[in-house]
Amino acid sequence: MGELKSLVDAYGIWLYPALFVYCLIKSGALPLFAGIGAANGLVDVCWVALATLAGGVVGDELRFWAARHFGERIIVGRPKLGAALAAARRLMERYGMLYLFIYRYPKGMRTIGALPVGLTDMPWHRFALLNVASAGLWALLMVGGGFFIGELIGPLAESSFGFFSVLLLLPVFIGSILMIIIRRRSDADSPRLR
Repeated sequence: MGELKSLVDAYGIWLYPALFVYCLIKSGALPLFAGIGAANGLVDVCWVALATLAGGVVGDELRFWAARHFGERIIVGRPKLGAALAAARRLMERYGMLYLFIYRYPKGMRTIGALPVGLTDMPWHRFALLNVASAGLWALLMVGGGFFIGELIGPLAESSFGFFSVLLLLPVFIGSILMIIIRRRSDADSPRLR
C-alpha cells in the first residue's frame, strides 16, 4: 500500500484521467487495484468507478466507429491484427450478443473486441446500449471487487503484498480455464468436414 500511497501523493487528481485513458485502451487489472486503493482511503471510489466506466465505454465506441468508418481497410498490411480480428469475429458469430459481455475479460481481446461488431450490420444505438451495459458490469466487477478485496485484506496485503497480488490473479486464471473448457466443448459439438 505504501507504493500506491506514494503514487497518489505524487500525482493526486491526475490518477483519475490516467485510469480513464488506461481503460480507454485496455481492460487490465488497474481498476481492480484502484478499487483496493479506494477501500483503503487512498482514492475516491466514485471517481474510480466513473473513470473506469467512461474509459470502457468511450474506448469501445471509438473502436466500433473505426471499424464502421474504415471497414476492412484497418487490417490491410497488418496480418497479426487480421488474425486477431478473425478470431474475434468467430467468437462473435459463435456467441452472438453474449460476445459483447465477454470480450472485455480475456487478455488482449478488449483491444480489438469492438472492431468485429463495427463490421456487422448491428445498428450503432443497439451497440451503444449493450456497450454501456457491458462496461458497467465490467466496472462493477473490477472496481467493486477491488473495493471488497481491499476491505478484507487491506491490512494483510500491506505486510504480504506479493502473496495477495498472486491471489488477485486467481479470478483471471479461473476465467481463462472456463473459456478453454467452453471453447473445447463448443468445438467438440460442431460438425467437422471430413
